[in-house]
Amino acid sequence: MSTKSPQKADILRPIQNTSTKYFVLAGVAGLAFTLFFIGWLYQLYEGMVVTGLSDWGTGGGVTWGLYIGAFIWWVGIAHGGIILSAAVRLLGMERYMPVARLAELLTIAGLSAAGFYIVVHLGRPDRMVTSIITHYHITIHASPLVWDVTVITAYFVLTATYLALTLRYDVTRLRGDLPDHFGPIYKLLTIGYSEKEDEIVQRMVWWLALAIIIMAPLLLHGGVIPWLFALIPSMPGWFGAVQGPQFLTIALTSAISGVILLSYAFRRAYDWDHIITDDIFRGLLLWLGFFSLLFLWLQLQQMVTGSFTAPIDVEYVTFATLSHPIYLFSMGLVAGVLAFIFAQTIRPSLFTKQRAVACGLAVLTATLLEKILFVVEGLMYPTMNIYAATPGDYFPSFIEIASVIGTIGMVVLIFLTVAKVVPVVELHAIEHLQEKQHHEREHEPATHDD
Repeated sequence: MSTKSPQKADILRPIQNTSTKYFVLAGVAGLAFTLFFIGWLYQLYEGMVVTGLSDWGTGGGVTWGLYIGAFIWWVGIAHGGIILSAAVRLLGMERYMPVARLAELLTIAGLSAAGFYIVVHLGRPDRMVTSIITHYHITIHASPLVWDVTVITAYFVLTATYLALTLRYDVTRLRGDLPDHFGPIYKLLTIGYSEKEDEIVQRMVWWLALAIIIMAPLLLHGGVIPWLFALIPSMPGWFGAVQGPQFLTIALTSAISGVILLSYAFRRAYDWDHIITDDIFRGLLLWLGFFSLLFLWLQLQQMVTGSFTAPIDVEYVTFATLSHPIYLFSMGLVAGVLAFIFAQTIRPSLFTKQRAVACGLAVLTATLLEKILFVVEGLMYPTMNIYAATPGDYFPSFIEIASVIGTIGMVVLIFLTVAKVVPVVELHAIEHLQEKQHHEREHEPATHDD
């Protein structure tokens, strides 16, 4: 454990110092997003035909594919991220305070990527105006897509408010050390601020955290998003009450994995071993193991009920899923991570931060592949399969694959940009660490020279 004392200068380092590695990473992320953006422009020019989507039945195509699978993945990461941050504040989990804001920023970035996928999958961006915004009062009653847009927008506003309230405290106290060229942003963030509001803001943040914890299973990734699939009885691969809790466990495993990766990246880049400690990584791994266990258990529930004297259509899609290499690979990745975490609890010496990162990457890969397969298999095996005789299998186009790489680049750029404007670790977290370290020193046993 590091003996360095956390200081305000630590959380200002990303804002004040810019290394060559920063520019290289920004360049790679920008290139990834640019390549996908060019592919999207080509799709706009030629139409969705370049992806094979919306061409159900011809050549094994499906109306939804990687776009919607990746959309669910990003929404899950986003929802899980704010749930983690809300739990830290609501339950007093002070151990994870240094990574709470990273989880909040992951929500903003993840929702941005998910919202971008909606625009991409519409085919024509103007439909956001002509079919959704101007006809919202009509479409909200009939279109599941509009439910998505509503939930994502509401959650984005809620998270942005949640984040802005906590930033006011930090920006006010660090303003003298923050760059002047971002002055208008800081002025906007702290407009009308006074120290009298700190206690009120803390209560507001607590209530917002409570609202998020309540909304998560009822309306967010445990509600509206899985209901779009689970309420369609003609799609046996989707239909069923298990989808809500299953989506929620996938969201939490993905978000924890994302926070592990971000924590490791910032710790290594800015020498934050005394802020984002090994203890945080160990705790995050334990939570990852817990939700991975729930994820695998719910998958088992679905597979058992789908293969044991189930209706013919359910049995058919269950067998197709169980025999698919992607599904087996995904479940194997999560099971492998769970086995490692269990072994680490028995033998703590197995823990390293690099292995924690490997676990996070494995789970993120598994959840992305599982969600894509979930969407595709659900469409390929409906109850009334009128395209059964049509040859071919769905395989993502180059533009679809580039979209995943591009949106990852987009999220990286968001973090690189935000880290240059505001602290990504709360000042409250530094103050808490300082108080804790001071308390520990006061209670250290006195030593005497012989």
